[in-house]
Amino acid sequence: MTLLSSIDHAKQFMEVGRDIPTLLASWVSRTPDKPFLIWEPFSGESKTWTYQTFSDDINSLASSLSKRGVKQGDAVLIHMENSPEFLLSWFSCALLGAIAVSTNTRSVARDMTYFSDHAEVVCALTQPQFATLVSESAPNLLFLAVTDNNAGEQATTPAGIEHIPFSELLQETDPCPTREVSPMADLGIQFTSGTTSRPKAVLWTHANAIWGAHMNAMHFRLRQTDTTLIVLPLFHTNAQSYSMLASLWVGGTIVLQPKFSASRFWDVSVRNQCTWVSLIPFCVKAILRQAVPDTHAYQMWITAVQLDSVEKAVGVRTVGLWGMTETITHGIVTDPHQPSPNMSIGRASPGYDIAVRNEKGDLILPGERGRLYIRGTRGVSLFKEYYKNAEANASSFDEGGWFDTGDLVRMGEAGELYFSDRDKDMLKVGAENVAASEVEAVIMETGLVGECAVVGQQHFMLDEVPVVFLIPREPGIENIESKIIDACRKNLPDFKVVRSVFIVDDFPRSTLEKIAKKELRDRLEKITE
Repeated sequence: MTLLSSIDHAKQFMEVGRDIPTLLASWVSRTPDKPFLIWEPFSGESKTWTYQTFSDDINSLASSLSKRGVKQGDAVLIHMENSPEFLLSWFSCALLGAIAVSTNTRSVARDMTYFSDHAEVVCALTQPQFATLVSESAPNLLFLAVTDNNAGEQATTPAGIEHIPFSELLQETDPCPTREVSPMADLGIQFTSGTTSRPKAVLWTHANAIWGAHMNAMHFRLRQTDTTLIVLPLFHTNAQSYSMLASLWVGGTIVLQPKFSASRFWDVSVRNQCTWVSLIPFCVKAILRQAVPDTHAYQMWITAVQLDSVEKAVGVRTVGLWGMTETITHGIVTDPHQPSPNMSIGRASPGYDIAVRNEKGDLILPGERGRLYIRGTRGVSLFKEYYKNAEANASSFDEGGWFDTGDLVRMGEAGELYFSDRDKDMLKVGAENVAASEVEAVIMETGLVGECAVVGQQHFMLDEVPVVFLIPREPGIENIESKIIDACRKNLPDFKVVRSVFIVDDFPRSTLEKIAKKELRDRLEKITE
């Protein structure tokens, strides 16, 4: 047995006998009456699920799914904004042995058809506002279940859409079919932007989720007495793993809101005495514009990078980190008990091998910048695979098992790491990764353009927004700017829609005749308001 295979075996051995249902059941048996989920909608009353009542509801839901034909290994589409129904659906899939396919609610029909077909979903669980989109994008489902609300706002399903009321699924009293504990069984799929024109389906196992829950809780030094506020979308890894699974690991409490609201943040936080929260820079900037109440109970904010300004203004520790959907948790993280330089993302987590290499392939030294690689165990500390994408699986790992993240980091003089840039042609729009190539493909499909280049324009709140430079296919095309933007709005989620269209006669080129996108970005002024 080689050293690498021995390490992989040891990592898999860690998760023997454990999966998500066993982790939840452990806390149900020990603390049945403790609040697990507190729902804080924007209108109406809050509602609390204890560990026991939450478990009872997911058993009912899982049993209903089973009776309607969902089997172990089947994929179930969960297309919902943050809500109790999202969590119930995700955990029910885990209990039954189905694969929870959680998709971005800002997706358009083109995306949803691709997601449904690629993941081979057999049924869908959604909200009234998305019922038409889901039913038209996935017409061959066993069934479609729809809630009676849009993330807390009462709503009805549009007429003519055949569906099952979600509440009906919760009425089942027969027990869910039992299955063997299988850590390496498939658990969930999230679609993540890549450098190709279509998102990649990142497949997690139960062992991945257990690993993520454990490592997140250790990185953040969480305890059973901790209460987290979740405001980021549950269909992404940040909320799903960093917050939800980390809380489950320690038997903590989750306070859930439909989405981030700066005006509601402090009221909900103080009322529920939240002790920690995971945020993105957009949220932090909005919160710091408000007065900080003396009565808050926060001890820690997860802020992507170490932020001295937040520690001073709010009086909490901040945690910087780096992670991907493919890593489930953080490959690089600061330590809450050790001082870290402002804006740093920390040092390598003990759970991973980290390498930062320069252009020659050598490891960087302090003061240098390089490309980030990470190595772990597939299906445990790294995702199992890109589902149905053998080419991406083969190209993402080298012969030594190192995964190419496509990110560039810099090492400080004392050894701490700082995020530098994305070597891949990616944009960061708020919390969303956007592949320039996907947007460019939509623009080229209009037939109006001879050549185009999508780049990010710096933005004061969103980090950057997409804009496009293009050469028209022929001169004199009327209203080409509005036609391009309309095509993007039809075929892309709103965060991928280009904000501006710039007509050029030619592009700056590199020595290999590739478009020099850095020169295009340098032409753009930062959007300041």
